[in-house]
Amino acid sequence: MTYTHYLFVSDRTDSAIPDMNFSSVNGSFIVTVSNRDTFTTAVTKNVIVAALCISINYINGTLVHTFRKHQVFSLSSRYILFIHLVINDMMQLTLSTLLHIISYTLRTINVPFCLILLIVAIITTLNTPLNLAGMAVECYIAICIPLRHGQICTVRNTYVLIGLIWAAGAVSILPDLFILLVTEPLQFFHSESLCSRDKVFRSTYSMKKRDASHIVCLVLVWLTLFYAYFRILFAAKGATVNFEKARNTILLHGFQLLLCMLVYVGPMFKQGLLYLLPQQEQAIDFAIYVFIQILPRFVSPVVYGLRDQMFRRHVRRYLLCKVSTSNQRMRPQCQT
Repeated sequence: MTYTHYLFVSDRTDSAIPDMNFSSVNGSFIVTVSNRDTFTTAVTKNVIVAALCISINYINGTLVHTFRKHQVFSLSSRYILFIHLVINDMMQLTLSTLLHIISYTLRTINVPFCLILLIVAIITTLNTPLNLAGMAVECYIAICIPLRHGQICTVRNTYVLIGLIWAAGAVSILPDLFILLVTEPLQFFHSESLCSRDKVFRSTYSMKKRDASHIVCLVLVWLTLFYAYFRILFAAKGATVNFEKARNTILLHGFQLLLCMLVYVGPMFKQGLLYLLPQQEQAIDFAIYVFIQILPRFVSPVVYGLRDQMFRRHVRRYLLCKVSTSNQRMRPQCQT
């Protein structure tokens, strides 16, 4: 899971803009300021990040607009879960970009404001694997027990599941908030701080709880994906169209989950690249940030939305600034 947390540890002057080294410590994405970029380089990096954020959110926003315009999508649990994943990714990508830009313009920010950013970032990050697990279960039901699909995967039950996903994220971070309130003096909440999860939620108990929650979440999600995949694999003895689509969908869920876990291997990537390109540390840091933070957010609209024939047929009109009035019926199958 890719958490967006920032740590600034060097003195900053008005004449220089800090560069950042990205690393992963116990599942938290941390940025440390070491060498300094030139003004032109810093502006270029932030323009690239902002442009990618705007482009991906434009595509995601078009998917959301398409979903709202055509009632056929709002009646399917599969599309409801997909659009929730898209909205969740938009929130996380926006926060990641905001914190990236703040890291080049501010050194410390108000603690309450930092808490809001961190809490939303943590919850939306946890939502991604849980949402993928929910989509895998819906796909399994559609293929393996299709006669009960209409009874189980109703619109109401889907929104209940989404509520439970957000509740799980809130429950994951609430203990950290309570520990913070108990262990920190009141003056801390009226001060400015470096905006990092490890810097704000710095109690040893919070760090141990975080590691345990990461392990439990990932184990449960992977077990769900493997169970759904193998049940679908053995459900059909012949390679039917729906079976092939369902199998590919589960594989895509696993692929996106692997992308979300890239933060854990970020330091190894960096060490390997530094061995090959020892003079390009700043460029490597930025490339790893884009690869870990932005690439996973680009996956959802491409492999889930644009691959779906019916969704692609509708969304293409909005991407090309055309208006569509068509509205087609849909079968309750797991289609991708």
